[in-house]
Formats: sequence, C-alpha cells, structure tokens
Amino acid sequence: MSVSQLVASHLPLLRRYARALSGSQQTGDTYVRATLEAALADDGLRGEIAEGRVALYRAFTALWSSSALEIEPVGGQAGGHEAAASERLASVTPLCRQALLLTTLEDFSVEETATILDMSPEQVEDLVREAVAEIDRESTTRVLIIEDEPLIAMQLEDLVRGLGHDIAGTAATRTQAVDAVGEVTPGLVLADIQLADGSSGLDAVDDILQQFDVPVIFITAYPERLLTGDRPEPTYLVTKPFQEASVRAAISQALFFNSSKPL
Repeated sequence: MSVSQLVASHLPLLRRYARALSGSQQTGDTYVRATLEAALADDGLRGEIAEGRVALYRAFTALWSSSALEIEPVGGQAGGHEAAASERLASVTPLCRQALLLTTLEDFSVEETATILDMSPEQVEDLVREAVAEIDRESTTRVLIIEDEPLIAMQLEDLVRGLGHDIAGTAATRTQAVDAVGEVTPGLVLADIQLADGSSGLDAVDDILQQFDVPVIFITAYPERLLTGDRPEPTYLVTKPFQEASVRAAISQALFFNSSKPL
C-alpha cells in the first residue's frame, strides 16, 4: 500500500477526532488539511506518517499543539456553536480532553496515546482521570434521543441519566423528533442516522437546527460516509456498536463547547 493510500484510509477517523477536539467541522478539517500539507512539504514527516495511524495522529497533535491556525468562518460569520467553539479554543488547551478522546472515541491504548501525545503512559492515565473528574463537574442539560432501536434508546437513556442529565424526550422518527422539541427544548441531541419509518436522523436534525442552535452527536454504523470533508458534515460522530465511554466523551466534549445549557 502506498503512503497516500495508507493515509487516506485513516483520514475519516482523523477528521472525526479533529472535529470533536475543536468543536467544529471547519476547524477540525482545516487542521487535518494542514497536517497533510506539512507532510507534502517535509519528506521526513511523510515517512513518519507512513508508519501508520498512531504516527498520523502524532503528526496532527504536533501541529495542533504548536500553532493557532486562522480559521475563516464559512460565509464570513460563524454560527452559534461554531462561535462558541472558537471562543473556548482561544482560552483553553484541552490536553486532558485529548487524552480522553484518544483513548475512548478513537480507541487507542494508553501506550499508543502516550506516543501520540509525547508523554508517559502514567501521564496519560492522570490526564484521563482529570478529564473524567471534569465530566463529573459539568452542568446538567436536557438530552433528546433520536433512535429507532428500543434497546439502544434505553441504553442511551441510562447513560445520559448516569451523567446527571435529564431526558428531553425520545423519538424513533423524524416527525416524532420535531414534535418532541416543540414540547421541550433540549440542550443536546443524540441522533441515529437511519430511523424506523425510513426517515433520516440527518433530516430530523436539520429540522431542529432551523428552530434553534444545539449541539448534536450522531451515532452511526457508517461514520466514514459523514467524514469525507467534501460538504457540511456533523462535528460529533460515534461509531455503532458504541462503547459507553465513547458516548460519554462525545457528550462531554459537545457540552464543553456549548454556550447555552438549558436546565
């Protein structure tokens, strides 16, 4: 496999991580693109990322940690969640969140994460504990769950309540989702892509976002379809079948960048 093919095979997941880390599709994708451009200009770096996924994330992390790229909002003006993400990034270096996302959402081992972050495994474990403690201190919000599989919906409800949040409602179809937000305004949405009546979670979320700005986490068995970087795509994606730790980390990161959290 050539270097370009190897890197291309890992790009969707790197985009997922970059978007979750930055709280923005646009910012995350810009950092991924800058990583590739740096590799094109540096034969040594290109050789390093050819070693595999860990090396690619290590190169991305080096760029993320050492620079602040100028991100021009699409259309010249950022939306509510994008603006909140940019403001939070300006004052926070979420190293503990990097460790948490790498070991949960991206499923790297502690040792692999230590290589990516250029630190010891013991330091990574300390950072993960710090991030988990931070989650425990987070403000609560109301969560709308859009999921057509009853058992998965119940699992998500238990997980959300276990984090101290309230359930704004559950929906198995696009129509039910729109009806639910008409009754209770959520502070976060967890959404499947394929819904019970053949409708789309993407369409349901579009309907909701036309009414108000709210962070959304999509849970899908095919994340690579929404990680192309070719069009407006979700910022937060969790792969089915999911690990509860991955969902917890995604929820925490979405709320970290959210400027409004209904009680």
